[in-house]
Amino acid sequence: MSTSPPSTPPGSPPAAPRRATITDVAREAGTGKTSISRYLNGEISALSPELRARIEAAIARLDYQPNQMARGLKRGRNRLIGMLVADLTNPYSVEVLQGVEAACHALGLMPLICHAANEIEMERRYLQLLTTYRVEGVIVNALGVREETLRPVGDGGIPAVLVDRRVEGLIADMVGLDNRAAAGLGTRHLLERGFGHIWFVVQPFEQVSSRQLRVEAFDRAMRDAGRARGRTLVLDLAEAAALERGLAELDHAIDSLTGDVAEPAGASPRVALFAANAPVALRLALHLNARYGAHWQSRVALLAIDDPEWAELAGITTIRQPTYDIGYRAVEFLHERIEGAHMGARDCLLPGELIVRASTAR
Repeated sequence: MSTSPPSTPPGSPPAAPRRATITDVAREAGTGKTSISRYLNGEISALSPELRARIEAAIARLDYQPNQMARGLKRGRNRLIGMLVADLTNPYSVEVLQGVEAACHALGLMPLICHAANEIEMERRYLQLLTTYRVEGVIVNALGVREETLRPVGDGGIPAVLVDRRVEGLIADMVGLDNRAAAGLGTRHLLERGFGHIWFVVQPFEQVSSRQLRVEAFDRAMRDAGRARGRTLVLDLAEAAALERGLAELDHAIDSLTGDVAEPAGASPRVALFAANAPVALRLALHLNARYGAHWQSRVALLAIDDPEWAELAGITTIRQPTYDIGYRAVEFLHERIEGAHMGARDCLLPGELIVRASTAR
């Protein structure tokens, strides 16, 4: 007694049609799977024109889509690269990703994006996960990842390229902004505009090399100038109580300094704030607007590294990072390593561009 396959229950979605396999294509084309594999791998010189035409027609009729992952694993290549991102809410990260995706498309790579949300433990877990996916390389833009955490991808045979910040003890290619030059450029601009009090405002920087370099460059530029007063204020955007204390300290300084009658000759009575990145600049702008109103820039000048869209609307002077180029070049470096390039670790430090707007006018 024969039985028929069970019917689909009423109201259930129809079963997805079965995808064609390489065996189906071979049967449809009247040839063997070896010929189909040669065609898919570009070895068409081994096939006659008539056979190539039959295979092309069979693929079109069956709408055959090759399993790129399975093909890659057979060859020991899957064209996957991982990208570990510290903070996708930061416009910098999104803009770098645009360059990464464009380069991956051009070079035939597929990025796996891992957002660590500024959590060091999440960075460690994602790096472990990427190794299980057998990625061919990793781009790292992380907050506090340690050298021992990266060792499986760096020293373990999987190439790694760092974006924006270094990891102590790890020898790897690095692509990012020339932080010393950018911070020096911004500080000199404020000095040239005559500001007598300049505060560099930065998130905690002990574990982030790019922030450290910016702080050091600001301090050096202020020492070299010798005629203005500068200091560094740390704002922890992730800790509410610490953030409030930092903003209160800033408020007190602004209220006292803007009434200072002992300014150096030719100096602006306003305080100038130099924000180390866009998240800091946005937090400062929101706070100053809430405290002093829409005309807060009559009291405080603001300059920022990064050039988010809102900065133009608010007339904020910025140092624009070449974010797209940073992402694109990082993938190029990684691709060269994947293809077997052997040379010492390389640094690609790209210049920032000063965009002068009304916030730093005299």
